[in-house]
Amino acid sequence: MQILSLIAGIACLVLALLDAFQTVILPRRATGRFRITGVFYIFTWAPWSGFANKIKNERKRETMLSFYGPLSLVLLIVVWASALVLGFALIYYGFGSPFADPLGRTVGLRSDIYVSGTTLFTLGLGDVVPRQYLIRDFVILEAGMGLGFVAMVIGYFPVLYAAFSRREVSIALLDARAGSPPTAVELLHRHAFDGGNAALVVLLEEWERWSAELLESHISYPLLCYFRSQHTHQSWIGALTAILDTCALLISGVQERPARQAQLTFAMARHALVDLAQVFSLEPVKDMPDRLTEKQFGQVYDQMCQSGVRLCRDAHSSVRLRQMRQLYEGYAEALSRYLCMDLPPWVSEHPHKDNWLSVAKLRADAEAGTLDESAAENARALLFDEEHHHF
Repeated sequence: MQILSLIAGIACLVLALLDAFQTVILPRRATGRFRITGVFYIFTWAPWSGFANKIKNERKRETMLSFYGPLSLVLLIVVWASALVLGFALIYYGFGSPFADPLGRTVGLRSDIYVSGTTLFTLGLGDVVPRQYLIRDFVILEAGMGLGFVAMVIGYFPVLYAAFSRREVSIALLDARAGSPPTAVELLHRHAFDGGNAALVVLLEEWERWSAELLESHISYPLLCYFRSQHTHQSWIGALTAILDTCALLISGVQERPARQAQLTFAMARHALVDLAQVFSLEPVKDMPDRLTEKQFGQVYDQMCQSGVRLCRDAHSSVRLRQMRQLYEGYAEALSRYLCMDLPPWVSEHPHKDNWLSVAKLRADAEAGTLDESAAENARALLFDEEHHHF
């Protein structure tokens, strides 16, 4: 029995330390079927998301889902700490619980867990003391490991939230450039102005780098994928899919637009999407509903023409676009279903007046010297409606 306890304790320590090392320190994708982190998210995310999806109110459902990411981080640290405490306690028990406990004559597993817990968290009470030199060495080892564990936790949170903040800044900026939720049609429409091509190139360059940063940070820390944006109609999956939609449209059928940069951004964004789907062992969805029907493609064409964007409306334009979409939509749908984050539509289902157009109108009136109080009041009302549209 004591030998089995010793083996179980060592195995528990190895699993906990290896899992914490792969999750926190190792800057690459963690592997292994029996990782504590993997098992933890498998057994907690499914019931949590299932319960949240039963909430009919959209805001309350999104709030419930948003709690999971930060809460899972705290619980995961608790699981690691518990595994370390239990591992050392089993090792002490395997050596026959060689401690002097003033509360009772019999020293057993309960006292071993108490010693292990007070040692790992460096309380240093000293009421239960070891009676063997070897156990004293283990106590010193566990105390040092406890200090390292606390330091790891202190350094872990800033890294995660810094990566999360960098991700969300670009998503928030995309709101004024592509709507909420962002759509490819709206993005191209808002760049249909003099100098819009240059601005679009800069935007695609930024999102090429954003996709690379997303890939590196979320491969190293997959739990960031569960962290949700602050607004209901925003998400990293939605933003990434909207950029892929835009690049697919630029590559397959838009004339006189930055197709070269669109190819580079598309390649990087698709790479990030596919790799993140593989992190969760998700296969691309084959039977997903068509996000862009022939009727909607006609709407896209009409809206682009009204915006001054020239499209290649030949017999194969829709076929080329469909081929581009097949390269990424299955993976986007798989991540969308797993993480409960909606994909953006191609055409906005609830169009609303853009706040930036209201500001532009105010500026034009100011330059012409025709600004009056009623125009200013209308602009303020439009800005107020736009702000409350997100919440």
